[in-house]
Amino acid sequence: MHRRRRTALVLSAVIAAAAPLLTACGGEAHPGAAAVVGGQRITVAQLENRVNEVRRAQRAVVPDESQYQQVLASTSSLTRDTLHNMVLDRVLHRAARDAGVTVSPKELQQMRTGLEQQAGGAKVLETTWLQRYGVAPNRLDDNLRVQLEAQKLAQKLGTDTSAPAFWKAMSAASADLQIDLNPRYGTWDVEKSSRVDAKTPWVREITATGTPQQTT
Repeated sequence: MHRRRRTALVLSAVIAAAAPLLTACGGEAHPGAAAVVGGQRITVAQLENRVNEVRRAQRAVVPDESQYQQVLASTSSLTRDTLHNMVLDRVLHRAARDAGVTVSPKELQQMRTGLEQQAGGAKVLETTWLQRYGVAPNRLDDNLRVQLEAQKLAQKLGTDTSAPAFWKAMSAASADLQIDLNPRYGTWDVEKSSRVDAKTPWVREITATGTPQQTT
């Protein structure tokens, strides 16, 4: 069970499988749902809208048809990865809420400003997040809020995001949310604590200066 990584990139979709109750279900009780989290549906339409946001942004950045086809080929699992991240975002939100962790607009703006300064501007940052992490520009603030929630939750617990205490909080949140995942978007391997076909980075540790850490 991989709960530690050599680098600060620890909350990947693979490691996020440490939340044991993100179990797959037949989905028959929730027609039209890609997943049900805490009794709230993530509909197939909502999922498709998220994916289309990314595709439109990718197309705008890569107008050349042959290059765009290469982008499509390299991100062929985007739909399943996007759903996985949408679910995991809600798990983290619940874990942070249960621990009394909040993120203020000022904190979010400070992080974004720092990242923009290092990247060389807002557009460069948006393009970087799109290309590296599959985050559409209009979802950048939401994604950065996830990063901050993860960091502050770990700090509240007196640990880091690779530690058992952090994952215990995530597992408790998963249990409360009683997540059902439609198997058409993947399966959940309880024994290995890993979701099949899900290897997309979810939460990235951000340094004090706002630099995302890279895997090696």
